Amino acid sequence: MNPKQQGYVNLKLENPANGEYLLGVFHMVPEGRLNILQTAAEVAAESSTGTNFRVNTETPFSKVMNALVYKLDLEKDLVWIAYPWRLFDRGGNIQNILTYIVGNILGIKEIKALKLLDVWFPPSMLEQYDGPSYTLDDMRKYLGVYGRPILGTIIKPKMGLTSAEYAEVCYDFWVGGGDFVKNDEPQANQDFCPYDKMVKHVKEAMDKAVKETGKKKVHSFNVSAADFDTMIGRCEMIINAGFEPGSYAFLIDGITAGWMAVQTLRRRYPGVFIHFHRAGHGAFTRPENPIGFSVLVLSKFARLAGTSGIHTGTAGVGKMKGTPEEDVVAAHGILYLRSKGHFFEQSWTKIPDMDRDIEELVSKDKAHGVILEDDSWRAVRKCCPIVSGGLNPIRLKPFIDVMGNVDFITTMGSGVHAHPGGTRVGAMSLVQACEAYLKGIDINEYAKDHKELAQAIDYFSRASKDAM
Repeated sequence: MNPKQQGYVNLKLENPANGEYLLGVFHMVPEGRLNILQTAAEVAAESSTGTNFRVNTETPFSKVMNALVYKLDLEKDLVWIAYPWRLFDRGGNIQNILTYIVGNILGIKEIKALKLLDVWFPPSMLEQYDGPSYTLDDMRKYLGVYGRPILGTIIKPKMGLTSAEYAEVCYDFWVGGGDFVKNDEPQANQDFCPYDKMVKHVKEAMDKAVKETGKKKVHSFNVSAADFDTMIGRCEMIINAGFEPGSYAFLIDGITAGWMAVQTLRRRYPGVFIHFHRAGHGAFTRPENPIGFSVLVLSKFARLAGTSGIHTGTAGVGKMKGTPEEDVVAAHGILYLRSKGHFFEQSWTKIPDMDRDIEELVSKDKAHGVILEDDSWRAVRKCCPIVSGGLNPIRLKPFIDVMGNVDFITTMGSGVHAHPGGTRVGAMSLVQACEAYLKGIDINEYAKDHKELAQAIDYFSRASKDAM
């Protein structure tokens, strides 16, 4: 290594988890003349204080801010890097962190593969960031839904319905027993579905559904927009439409709108469920992509930023690319107070991890109890996994079995609307599939007395075979 590279390597770094560093693990394959250690040093330099040459303007203090390569696994092409977290904007700025650790470095020519697989945040750093405010527990309390997934849908077709047609589908799903409806990720202010009319009609449809069913409902509105003022204007339009607090969420296309939009919503509207749609994430997260970051990394940063929920995939059960090793690890990583990632065990506590109160909270959290209600200073609150992409009533139990819990929102699209009986009957079949799971009854047995579920089983079983 040259003298510059040596300044970014310390394979004898004592206690990297001492609270001074954000830690990251990369899969890294060099391109060209550099070996893996030299390449790792170049990556550490580019992602902290350095450039491609040693500069004469370094100071003793600036060197303290160097990212450090502190561990290698040559057999698996893995590199561990410690980043002094004081490098980052102290305003709790997520985009600033990502600009460092998965910014320019993804484009340097010394690498053939560079993927951030896992990150670890020290308690001292967690204190600087927002974390979620309105959580899954708050939504459950509003809906009165406990012990099962929150049953939701994405309106389909995703585009082409008028405002009135869109609201009609919402109404049908809600009166069929569903809890949660969301705009799809491209929903905006299209000429055939004006945003203001869509909001107005959804409010009317929700009021009618609540009156008829006697149960609360939630709608997630996509507020992603071309500029700040339009985004905030959409939020205010929804609030001023007269929706009851808790009955609406703000969906933001986090990858394409950006982290500034995500954090603006979190800070402006702490009493609203902030729904992070991850459209575009596959360019970074798909396992076959050698450059980027993992689903776990994206999900962890969403929790750090304060999103209430983020899409985490269907673990291979649905139509989207994913595995339990990726999707379930990510879901657990944002849901629990303490969880094992691909390389790090992340504790989201802000006070000492072995504090007696924290141990009690971890135990209660594992038992699916509600935590951090009146002691939010102790830890970062949970972020809800949102599950969508090719699920239907017959795939609900298989996904729950893979997930290992029911603490998620499922948003089935065609899994509801493709039902031969239509959306309302499709929602009924979803509710019945959930009832069968909760009662421990095989859905085929349960379907003998529930014709809506029987129709769903017949249709989706045949549709799955035809698609193969």
